[in-house]
Amino acid sequence: MSARSAEHPVTLLKTGALDLFAAHPQESQALPPSRGAALARLAQVRPAAYARTRNHLDGAVTGLSAYLTHGLLTPHEVLAGVLAKGALPVGHKLVFELGWRVFFRHAWSHLGDGIENSLHPGPMPDHAYLADLPADIRQSRTGLPVIDEAVRTLYATGTLHNHARMWLASYVVHVRHVHWRAGADWLVAHLLDGDLASNHLSWQWVAGTGSHKPYLFNAENVARYAPAHWHSPGSVIDDSYEALEALARGARAAIAGARPGDGRGAALAEPALCAMPPADLGLHPLDEATAERLRGREVWLVHPWALRAPPPDLPASAVVIGVYFSEYHQRRPWPEARWRWVDAAMAQVAPQRCLVDATRLAAALAGAAQVRSVDDPHLTRWLGPLARLDAAPTLFPHVERRCDSFSQWWTRATRGLQGAGELL
Repeated sequence: MSARSAEHPVTLLKTGALDLFAAHPQESQALPPSRGAALARLAQVRPAAYARTRNHLDGAVTGLSAYLTHGLLTPHEVLAGVLAKGALPVGHKLVFELGWRVFFRHAWSHLGDGIENSLHPGPMPDHAYLADLPADIRQSRTGLPVIDEAVRTLYATGTLHNHARMWLASYVVHVRHVHWRAGADWLVAHLLDGDLASNHLSWQWVAGTGSHKPYLFNAENVARYAPAHWHSPGSVIDDSYEALEALARGARAAIAGARPGDGRGAALAEPALCAMPPADLGLHPLDEATAERLRGREVWLVHPWALRAPPPDLPASAVVIGVYFSEYHQRRPWPEARWRWVDAAMAQVAPQRCLVDATRLAAALAGAAQVRSVDDPHLTRWLGPLARLDAAPTLFPHVERRCDSFSQWWTRATRGLQGAGELL
């Protein structure tokens, strides 16, 4: 995983969360996979409380991230719903966080697969980090409450508060000296709201390969923002930031108490990752009969990042099919819980759904009059050759020129704007 800073000098000057609007851990179970549930949660958003308490694990976060990631809500709809309660300045923290999601996609559009490589050197050379995530982290038995609680919450709910994601990433990279890519690939696989750009570029911000310095945290920071059972006094993180930065740059931990990776406690089973969906989801193969049914008709393809009803200009005679690309899921398998959540939402807009490779899908669609879908960079390499792609819904004006930092992108995207309503 070589650095690409000379070719793509993107700097992620991040001051916020690892992923936009992640759910409160206790609320994440109450995320029904439907557009109606998404709109109901949007109606509960309190912008002032969000801005004031968003860094606390029990703060007034929105819980909208999974709905945004999978396209049940658009950023435009989120802002419109929030502004229905009152005007906000364009620089409000909630609007700012919507911007981060768009900026990460902006960076992905210029970097491509480069987001999976270090953008520039971090505190230590890439080769100095472990290539694999240790078992005690995966199994929630590090002996460090803040980390073990974060992993338990992740596995139980498929989501994690923004601050907890930052602590987890910082511990993995700067205390355990594991390469950020190993941690990023593991986390995005288990997140219900996993978005490759938001996740991997945020890990780079924490790691210091996409920012000017590594993100560090200590026991005092945890005690300020987390419930008591997350607190970690007397542990490896109960030290000064100077000592923690030295640790991040290769020094050995010299604190009494819990050591990194002491492996205490019973092992928690990591949820299995599946390249194939559960057999009982009722997916249908694209057989010759299906191909014949599509002949001469317009086809709308629903995919996991656009779980919305077809556009209003689609003819009544059009056929709607939900597709999972096997090439994508072989590379990035999901836990069973995400398969079930996504498919329950997809079934509401596409009764016929299939897991299929791009070649077989192309053959089935060969006789269609026209094939349409919504673009998304997770799938563009397979979807692009098969369909006319509508642009994914966005909120901010398109910034064509590559921006090397969020602040640069934000300045260009909001130039001349005062109120958030002007974005609509």
